[in-house]
Amino acid sequence: MTPIPALNRALGRVPPDAVSLALRIFPALVFLQSGRTKVEGFTIKPATYYLFENEYALPLIPPEIAAVMATTAEHLLPALMIAGLFTRFAALGLIGMTAVIEIFVYPGAWITHGLWASALFALVVLGPGRFSLDRAFGLEPGR
Repeated sequence: MTPIPALNRALGRVPPDAVSLALRIFPALVFLQSGRTKVEGFTIKPATYYLFENEYALPLIPPEIAAVMATTAEHLLPALMIAGLFTRFAALGLIGMTAVIEIFVYPGAWITHGLWASALFALVVLGPGRFSLDRAFGLEPGR
């Protein structure tokens, strides 16, 4: 007998709540780290505005507004995901940001963006898990 069935049984016993916790934390940290590079204290750096005018230029949204929106979202949405509060909404917001980045900013980075989107989509489908404020506040049903 091969060890594969035994390994599969053991892996099948990993608590889904632990998986949801990892799905919340690790993608959130990617966006939070990016957001932290855009600010000094509570002020958006001039270099951030420069990037949104030149490298991250989006159609239809003025760079000054895009810089504030993206910087705010890169702080707020990851914080919500890590806390597990409004988790599915926050993950959907980060999927939207990922799509904008892929389509308008770095279209050649689809492998990285696909990985982020996959983890975020799994979180949207699976939910935040037991170790979340959503569950504690009754916003997310138990399984």
